[in-house]
Amino acid sequence: MLKKLLPIVLALIGTGAGVGAGLFLMPANGDVPDVADNAVVKSDGLHTAADSHKSDPHGGEGNEYVKLNNQFVIPIMGAKRVEALVVAALSLEVSGGASQTVYAREPKLRDVFLQVMFDHANIGGFEGSFTSGDRMEILRSALLDAARSVLGSDVQDVLITEIARQDA
Repeated sequence: MLKKLLPIVLALIGTGAGVGAGLFLMPANGDVPDVADNAVVKSDGLHTAADSHKSDPHGGEGNEYVKLNNQFVIPIMGAKRVEALVVAALSLEVSGGASQTVYAREPKLRDVFLQVMFDHANIGGFEGSFTSGDRMEILRSALLDAARSVLGSDVQDVLITEIARQDA
């Protein structure tokens, strides 16, 4: 009988301890961040997403981040065949309200971005230690120039959010 009762008692004690800890650790003044307010927690405290733009290094209060819909696949050619594939995902930091323009011009953006990445691959930019700071800065700078040729000065930065190389 004790063997059947012990797991139930332990479960009730564990549940009670969890509820008690939750009540004990709950903020007293009700400063619980609301997910609907897009709160962002930083190491120096609680800031809302609107506050995070004020510390933007580009000085662009109200900038938006636009993730391009699909990844970019860049073949790395050898002498006679594809030796590897590089897959990259990009986002753009644009002035507030420019996200619709980005989506409207996305086909042209994808075209110029692919051309930049093909050129980067052809000069050996994706060989060896392709994620080193210098190589990534060269690629980012070329992508930023290409983005500005399509969207103008609304583009603040190009962010490489994912990049991977798969050897064949």
